[in-house]
Amino acid sequence: MQFQHPVGQIIDTGASKGKAFLGILAVLVVVISLWACVAYVPPGHAGILTFFGRVTGEVLPEGTHFVSPFKINNVLTIRTQSQEEHTSTPSSEGLNLEIDTSLIYHLNPDKASEVFRSIGSNYSATIVEPTLRSVIRDTTAGHSANTLYSSSRKQVEDEIKTSLQASLEPRGIVIENILLRDIQLPHALRASIETKQQAEQESLAMSFRLQKERQEAERKRIEAQGIHDFQQIVAQGISPQLLEWKGIEATEALAKSANTKIVMIGNQKNGLPLVLGQ
Repeated sequence: MQFQHPVGQIIDTGASKGKAFLGILAVLVVVISLWACVAYVPPGHAGILTFFGRVTGEVLPEGTHFVSPFKINNVLTIRTQSQEEHTSTPSSEGLNLEIDTSLIYHLNPDKASEVFRSIGSNYSATIVEPTLRSVIRDTTAGHSANTLYSSSRKQVEDEIKTSLQASLEPRGIVIENILLRDIQLPHALRASIETKQQAEQESLAMSFRLQKERQEAERKRIEAQGIHDFQQIVAQGISPQLLEWKGIEATEALAKSANTKIVMIGNQKNGLPLVLGQ
């Protein structure tokens, strides 16, 4: 419809508004289509594509990707994660132990699509946590409380790790490490174990001291034997003739000195003069 403007201009209002609306609508469709085609995957994550609710099997690495606007990008982390667990578990004697455990793990990127299909994005609460609890109970039930409290704890950690790897890694969860952070025993048992360990340390210390004393006694025996052997050798080399000769040499040295002296002659057959200085 056209009409004459008061100043003489002819304006077709219906056509102008329709063209503007169509232009804006076309721009919005293009922008929305381009936005729907962009799939962004943050660092340390993997993108799982679904098409109308069906997992396609495509896994996008980190970065920006262009995909079909009908596909939805579901992001899962593949970074290292920590699952902390506090469990009350029995030992082989039936004693109740309080154990704090940390599980270090991450999602296998190659199996991220299968994990999303079979378990879902909340795989930690669905499979990791209950499996960890079960393995801890099964492993500690085969060990005594003393084993768990002593230096054999590393062996228990290795057993738990091996069991978790057998259960979780085929399903796409990679086990990095398992740590038994703290083990709380019943007070009476803990005191008994500590007393036993202290007695063992004291026994080792006493054995060390006895060994040291035996070594010192052996050293003194060898030293005394050496002194005895030396005296025997010296005694065998001293004779009356040697002693008489040494006495004569000493007497001559004293007689030649300038000091005033008194010489006394012995009355034995081989008596030596005795020189006394004044």
